Amino acid sequence: MQEQESSRHQTKVLVVGATGYLGKYMIRELKQRGYWGRALARSRAKLNAVADCVDEIFVGEATRAETLEGVCDEIDIVFSSLGITRQRDGLTYTDVDYQANKNVLDIAIQSGVEKFLYVSALNADKLPNIQILAAKERFVSELQASPIKSIVVRPNGFYSDMIEVLKMARQGRVYVFGTGEYRSNPIHGADLATFCIDQFSTENTACDVGGPEILTTNEIARLAFAAVGKEPRITRVPLWIKSLVLFFARTLTSVKIYGPIEFFLTVLTMDMIAPTTGSHTLAEFFEREANEMT
Repeated sequence: MQEQESSRHQTKVLVVGATGYLGKYMIRELKQRGYWGRALARSRAKLNAVADCVDEIFVGEATRAETLEGVCDEIDIVFSSLGITRQRDGLTYTDVDYQANKNVLDIAIQSGVEKFLYVSALNADKLPNIQILAAKERFVSELQASPIKSIVVRPNGFYSDMIEVLKMARQGRVYVFGTGEYRSNPIHGADLATFCIDQFSTENTACDVGGPEILTTNEIARLAFAAVGKEPRITRVPLWIKSLVLFFARTLTSVKIYGPIEFFLTVLTMDMIAPTTGSHTLAEFFEREANEMT
């Protein structure tokens, strides 16, 4: 009887973006902390790595509203980290970061979901001219204007984004912009998942978050070289080259090409510092990834 009572009051969470870097950590953390979790995915196979942590898999596509009927049934909280960094399948930032999330929000409202936590990006509200960030914040505006209690989390870059630095280090040289002294505190997916679940107790809030270490790009490069066991060789790229690349990318290519370039060149040439949290260090992450590369 007590077990039935506990099950009846177990908070049920829908994870949207479940197959992404953060989504998989979120699924594991939800299970560990006693939540009931439903994951939205295009296919069951995409969730094989975390299948033992999912209570239910809903097969559907957030970009196609007609496939989502019932996805929010009996759900208390929707968590969404859905978005694209590099465009694929002919979809745009508007299609995914905005419209796909809105499709889920519309169904959540119809289903009486209490809260919706959305993961945007650090400084997205301050960089409206960046295509991917504009799409994210357009959805934030929709969410905050909706009747659902909203929670917006704007994290710094993920550790997974730092893999490109590690790959350059393996090749023997890392390129950084300017003097290499721009600072940031990227965050591990496990630490971010923990932080997001901690926010479930809040409502109608928005917060920035980053990892435990504030590092310069030079320091990040040196950590990558240390992980692969090579002497640091860092080449500093003049900032005027960034402006030239952006000009030609925006002039000569479509948003599918220049969108990711625009985003990464912008965030790599400014300080990106958020309130710190977590315990996973970048050095440990690099060492683990470097071992898997060998």
